[in-house]
Amino acid sequence: MDITPGEKVVTPKQTSNNLESFMRMFEGIRFNFPSYKHDHPPVLDVNEVADDRLTYGQKIADQVAATVGSWPFIIIQSSILAIWLILNITGLVFRWDPYPFILLNLALSFQAAYAAPFVMMSQNRQSEKDRLTALNDYQTDCKGEEEIRYIMNHLDHQDTIILQIIQRLEAQHLEVLHRIGQLDPELAKKLGADIQQVSEDIDEAGGSGGSSGSVGGNS
Repeated sequence: MDITPGEKVVTPKQTSNNLESFMRMFEGIRFNFPSYKHDHPPVLDVNEVADDRLTYGQKIADQVAATVGSWPFIIIQSSILAIWLILNITGLVFRWDPYPFILLNLALSFQAAYAAPFVMMSQNRQSEKDRLTALNDYQTDCKGEEEIRYIMNHLDHQDTIILQIIQRLEAQHLEVLHRIGQLDPELAKKLGADIQQVSEDIDEAGGSGGSSGSVGGNS
């Protein structure tokens, strides 16, 4: 291997020493971030789950309740009642249910007696769906709370590591300035002034210059 005269040769031993000194700077710092397993229950589509659990009778109850509670049903039933009353009052065809319309009252009573259970079954099914929705919301809230707690722990650990690294860098910076001051006081003074100027520029720019200002102040 050709070596240019005057060129400084870095031996493997020096490289190893530099690596050791670099790693020594991080001694005592715990880089093992908190591990977290995302073993939460899957997110449920409440509508899909509720539809899968529907029985044939519940489907009929929902259909009847949806039909009874609609404007077309009210309009059609009102039209039939009006025609019924007009025909039995005027007698244009024949009076199959004269006043006081006993047959009409009986038909409406039968309709109410059978429609009410269908509506109640549909409401009970809706209550079960609401309970399933509440359970799914509770599980989602618990999962979100655990995720946020993990993120906060992760950020706290990051802040601790960053502060430790900054403290080590400040200590090394002071040591470097001290050694430079022993070799060349003017150069050390110039470096301190440059660092102070950089810290002021960062503060004016609105950056997080707290650590830089600390370094400049110590220098």
